[in-house]
Parts: sequence; structure tokens; C-alpha cells
Amino acid sequence: MSMRGEKISEEYQKMVWVRDKEGKEYACYINDLKSIKKKEDLTDEEKEKCLDLSLVLGDSW
Repeated sequence: MSMRGEKISEEYQKMVWVRDKEGKEYACYINDLKSIKKKEDLTDEEKEKCLDLSLVLGDSW
């Protein structure tokens, strides 16, 4: 594996995918989420630190 692949793998392992109560899915760094107990409890502040996957994949994904 190249150095680039290793770096991507390291970053990927720090991430979680969360679906909020409206059904939107977000890719977030685990360190950016406070002490979320249920994924449906994702706050607006936490959502701002995450990537809304519908912006990348489109609504039909």
C-alpha cells in the first residue's frame, strides 16, 4: 500500500456514518461528536462538522 493509501485508511478509521432522525446520512469524525448516545440525537452543531452525504451522492442514493 502506498503512503497515500495508508493515510486515507487512517482517516477512514476515524470516521463514523450517522443517519439522523430525518433519514439524512452524514460522514463525521468521531472526535467531532460529543457524547452522542443515539445517532438520532445528532445536534445541528455536530451536523455542521460533518459531511452531508446527499451533497456528494445526490438525493437518490
